[in-house]
Amino acid sequence: MEWQKGKYTISTDFARLDLALMHHHLSHEAYWSPGIPLEVVARAFQNSLAFGIYQSEEQVGWARLVTDRATFAYLADVYILEAHRGAGLGKWLMEVILAHPELQGLRRWMLATRDAHSLYARFGFRPLAVPERFMERHFPDVYKKSV
Repeated sequence: MEWQKGKYTISTDFARLDLALMHHHLSHEAYWSPGIPLEVVARAFQNSLAFGIYQSEEQVGWARLVTDRATFAYLADVYILEAHRGAGLGKWLMEVILAHPELQGLRRWMLATRDAHSLYARFGFRPLAVPERFMERHFPDVYKKSV
């Protein structure tokens, strides 16, 4: 699927994704995935509903949803290249994701963020209502290389 807005396109075509570009930014610049291997980025996006943002053929952003397309979606790896921030691409990406026809009627959407709470709050995301019901297994250093 594709959506157009001005000089930008959002596409769910996996073949268009620039995995090397995405890997570079996710492994070197994103706070949530330092050192993530290229093969892990590729596998994560292959097994998700992936969205790429493009200016002409150049990829300038992305996001992915881990979802069963029936009841649940986890939004992850939302990233806009710095040169394209401030153009409303994050808001537009969220609008496209939430309107995607395969994602209608889901019971629960989740995400984790350190610094974009105000963006996601615009789209109805709130802190966990009953956090004591949720548990996690978290391995923040999983991508660090052993010496």
